[in-house]
Amino acid sequence: MQTRHRLLLTGTVALGTGASPALAETLTLNVAIPRLSVAEYHRPYVAIWIEKEGAAPRTLSIWYDYKKKGGEGAKWLRDVRQWWRASGRTMQFPADGVTGATRAPGDQKIAFVTGKGPLGALTPGNYTLLIEAAREVGGREVLRLPFAWPPRPGQTVKAQGANELGAVTLTFGK
Repeated sequence: MQTRHRLLLTGTVALGTGASPALAETLTLNVAIPRLSVAEYHRPYVAIWIEKEGAAPRTLSIWYDYKKKGGEGAKWLRDVRQWWRASGRTMQFPADGVTGATRAPGDQKIAFVTGKGPLGALTPGNYTLLIEAAREVGGREVLRLPFAWPPRPGQTVKAQGANELGAVTLTFGK
């Protein structure tokens, strides 16, 4: 009697690209929020989103006063104008996995993993990561960090703000 065994490999396993944390790419964003010497200082509302030509923009993070009574903090999100026009006005707040509190002056670090959370999967092409800050009784500023996907190993993209944002660095790694 002869016994036959068959092994059926499907999906990514058959291609030899099994889902493994080692294959995930991490985008690490460092944002400097400058300490301003002004009479009335308010922490900025900050929106971080990604755009690719021909695709809908994706909000990665929004920092605002989401604990304000009655959701009052969300009404000021429209002051983060470019983000609001790009994708903010279609969102429900607070947005799970995206909403965060305003941040104090200093260096802020946030990481996004491809295939997970608000970043999701990225298809090959040219992208722009945008960061916009708006502050009550203050100014507003937008920085753009263009990059190609997939990135070169260890690639870094930098931008320098003038007033509401300081140095911004986007680093790609495993």
